[in-house]
Amino acid sequence: MTREPQKDGRLKETPSQTAGPYVHIGTAPQSIGREPLPNQPGPVAYDGADSITIEGVIYDGAGEPVRDAMVEFWGADAQGRTGEHGLFGRATSDFKTGEFRFQTVKPGQMKEGLAPRIDFLIFARGINLHLHTRIYFQEDQALVEADPELRRVAPKSRATLIAQRIDGGAKAAYRFDVNLQGENETVFFDV
Repeated sequence: MTREPQKDGRLKETPSQTAGPYVHIGTAPQSIGREPLPNQPGPVAYDGADSITIEGVIYDGAGEPVRDAMVEFWGADAQGRTGEHGLFGRATSDFKTGEFRFQTVKPGQMKEGLAPRIDFLIFARGINLHLHTRIYFQEDQALVEADPELRRVAPKSRATLIAQRIDGGAKAAYRFDVNLQGENETVFFDV
């Protein structure tokens, strides 16, 4: 079987070029009970008294949990500083429930006019390039509505980017579910 080029001359991607079902094993072996890779980030990017937990499920187009996804997250520290102060981590979805969970700090505002956020990447089978979305926070709604980058997103779709505060006990906790397709599809950014 030969691969037909696209109109621009590039070859079409094949299923073997997707992340595949084992991406998390190679990049986060602790997800299957193995030793973590040296110097690899885990699901805890920050463990201070003011840390927060974010949990959720990534749902496919049929509404089923994606049980073999890996997510990467990064954001500013509580003062809005990035670079050497920024926080980065990696988590995998649970093989039984599809739920991911990570711990970080609620980011501060990086620039005037931009709402505090966590950048969120999704790697999973069937996805040729990682998906990039953002996590904003329910209590920052006024900043989210004024954010010039988000004003280009329809209000109904903008709601898919807001993490909802849940009872997390002593530390703040948020729920952020992702829908890869369908009526409530999460907004993804082409960056």
